[in-house]
Amino acid sequence: MARTLQLRRNDAGIAAASGILAQRFGARFQTGRSLREQHGHTTTWIDNQPPDAVILPRTTQEVQDIVRICADHRTPIIPFGTGTSLEGHVNAPLGGICLDFSEMDKVLEVHAEDMDCRVQPGVTRKALNEHLRATGLFFPIDPGADASLGGMAATRASGTNAVRYGTMKDAVLGLRAVLPSGEVMTTARRARKTSAGYDLTRLLVGSEGTLGLLTELTLKLHGIPEAMSSAVCSFPTVEAACNAVIATLQLGLPVARMELMDAASVAAVNAYSKLSLPETPLLLLEFHGSHDSVAEQARVFGEIAADNASTAFDWTADAEARNRLWQARHDAYWASLQIRPGAQAISTDVCVPISHLADCVTRAQAKAEDMGLLAPVLGHAGDGNFHMLLLVDRSDPRECATSEDFVAWLAELAISYDGTCTGEHGIGQGKMGYLEAELGGEALSVMAAVKRAVDPLNIFNPGKIVDPAR
Repeated sequence: MARTLQLRRNDAGIAAASGILAQRFGARFQTGRSLREQHGHTTTWIDNQPPDAVILPRTTQEVQDIVRICADHRTPIIPFGTGTSLEGHVNAPLGGICLDFSEMDKVLEVHAEDMDCRVQPGVTRKALNEHLRATGLFFPIDPGADASLGGMAATRASGTNAVRYGTMKDAVLGLRAVLPSGEVMTTARRARKTSAGYDLTRLLVGSEGTLGLLTELTLKLHGIPEAMSSAVCSFPTVEAACNAVIATLQLGLPVARMELMDAASVAAVNAYSKLSLPETPLLLLEFHGSHDSVAEQARVFGEIAADNASTAFDWTADAEARNRLWQARHDAYWASLQIRPGAQAISTDVCVPISHLADCVTRAQAKAEDMGLLAPVLGHAGDGNFHMLLLVDRSDPRECATSEDFVAWLAELAISYDGTCTGEHGIGQGKMGYLEAELGGEALSVMAAVKRAVDPLNIFNPGKIVDPAR
């Protein structure tokens, strides 16, 4: 079960650090209640735990100054990108200072010939791709929300393109980070590979702000494909759709996106986005390449789908039609809210080996129905990752408890399939309780030792991922 660490506030230290920072940063240091609550935003059943203040740094030097002041007074620091994380990552269980990186939003360098760039953490993925448009390059990691790149690295984000382009751990070449000591660390240069010491880049990617505050990221870019096509393929069951996914991957078809939607999600998307997709389980795909190759990929996939009992298949290279389909996919969260007006959506994710995806999804659907929960399914089928969106009445304590029990059951189910309790949402506060079952006590002890060594005062995003006192 998920848990929150029992930790103590340092009221005197927070007050002292706040006084110094208020004088130093003026209007960029804010303590208004509504702003603080926005920066303690969480979309789990975890209560909002706002920081005591929000500060907006603009340079690495300013971040260093903030860290040193907070370290002197043992005041917690919680980094904040755009607030789209889903497991209580930006909550402040001990209070403290929220560092909002939205004003560190510059693209610092683009090396088109090397297909990489250097950015500040507040740059969002859409802003980066807009900046890159004239270069013929793009950044492919797409978690759906227009998240900040610093936040995406901190949570090891993924998304719809992961089946072809990987996740943030594959996209980050190097980082510049401020450590809890106030010193700045560079984890790697721009080379595409290195054997120089410990892989500090991968240590910080996914560390959720518990080890370092990312102030610069060097990112791998890709060429914009000559052509793209999208396909929609319907199936009678989730199992049939997943079997088509397995066959596609085994054949080596270079699919860029391969998304699974169950019948409930399709019905919601149809109503919200004014589409007329068959309301049965479906796969939404995208192919990248030359004009001829994307047509050939779509044709081959159509044959695979037919071999797996597909009931409808349609593909298009028309940009407007493609964009409409993928916008509808990205709007699935809002569409699902219409299934139960007034409910709050709690999104949870797990990831399993592809061969277990169908069984895991169908068992999860049956369990949710048995527990009386409405929970549409969306999945990044190409890598075995799927989401369930629990539509919950937060005013009903029993319903909230049932939802939490379901999330725990689903995490345990995924782990039993040799999978993970989270494919891309991260641990934060919400999934701390499942890490030991997934990785074992030894792994958690190593994580705790790293945390103690790097952050002995436990001021960087305390109460997340692992208990340093373990």
